[in-house]
Amino acid sequence: MLTALSFRVANSTAKTTCFTSLRRCLSTVPETMKAAVVREVGDAHALKVETDFPTPTLKPNSVIVKNEYAGINFIDTYHRKGLYARDLPFVGGQEGGGTVAAVSDEAAAQGIKVGDKVAYSVLGTYCQYTAVPAAKLLPVPEGVGMDVATSCVVQGLTAHYLTTSAHADLIKEGEWCLIHGVGGGTCQWAAQMAKIQGYKVIGTCSKGKQDVAEALGCDELIVCDEVPGTSYEDYESVDIVSRVMEVTNGVGAKCVIDGIGKSTVDISINSLAHRGIFVSFGNASGAVPAFPVLRLIGKSAYVTRPKLLDYVVTREELVERAGDIFGWLKDGKLNVSVDTTFPLDQAAEGHLYLEAGKTKGKLLYKID
Repeated sequence: MLTALSFRVANSTAKTTCFTSLRRCLSTVPETMKAAVVREVGDAHALKVETDFPTPTLKPNSVIVKNEYAGINFIDTYHRKGLYARDLPFVGGQEGGGTVAAVSDEAAAQGIKVGDKVAYSVLGTYCQYTAVPAAKLLPVPEGVGMDVATSCVVQGLTAHYLTTSAHADLIKEGEWCLIHGVGGGTCQWAAQMAKIQGYKVIGTCSKGKQDVAEALGCDELIVCDEVPGTSYEDYESVDIVSRVMEVTNGVGAKCVIDGIGKSTVDISINSLAHRGIFVSFGNASGAVPAFPVLRLIGKSAYVTRPKLLDYVVTREELVERAGDIFGWLKDGKLNVSVDTTFPLDQAAEGHLYLEAGKTKGKLLYKID
């Protein structure tokens, strides 16, 4: 248990003081906590809120964060459904923000203190307390709310690598970038960041999210009908490929950023310019089916299926990307929209809302 942890104490007064402070801090961290747990994979109701789940233990080079918010992301639904396998049982989520509640000796030596406000991304954030490696912590700047800071970690960092790195510099300033689903979630960020990079942006969205999408600064917006009974775009309601070719004077898009998946893969590939790149990063409508690589020969096109963890491999890369994002926020170049905040007790409702395609911005759990 946390209160029974034993730590090696150095002989110096500074180390003794750190140890004493740490033990006092640990006594305030309970042995159990509230958490949204998956014990069997399935639909949204597989998320069960438990009030006596074991609190994580403090490990070397880490801290314990008392969470204030946890982000809700599509990847969380893939874990819950078993599309991306995880060992059972597990606490959902991988995006959090809150206050440091306990600090290891190694983290304290790096200057991390109890009470520091931080955001981070590790597995297991739908809960009151999360153990976080010190190298994964992002200090929250003054003037940035914890809800916004939490929103930056997965969606913000994902949009950053999508628009700055995943395209392998195959798109240059002034060239066209097609981004699907700019009315909600990650691609709201991506559309704004693509403009910051100097790309010309074509966004797609549904009629129900047109008001949000119009505020993002896209050079061209393709508005689709909604699939009956849902808030999702009906990508067959508009000839998107023809519209892209018209807007780009027959050239096509040098980069397509696609988090939709199954419903848009053909549109994305057919909208590419010669030697353009299809960046497929999500499965909102279902996983992209396998296709023969020979299909890319017509335009000598490229395709990549990236993930965030491969673009924040080092502490330096993580801090650099986060620094850009927080800087753009402070400079007013980037706006973050929090759509809805659910109490953690409504864990299933948060996933249902996301999977219904209703979001016009970030979804969060508020954790008491």
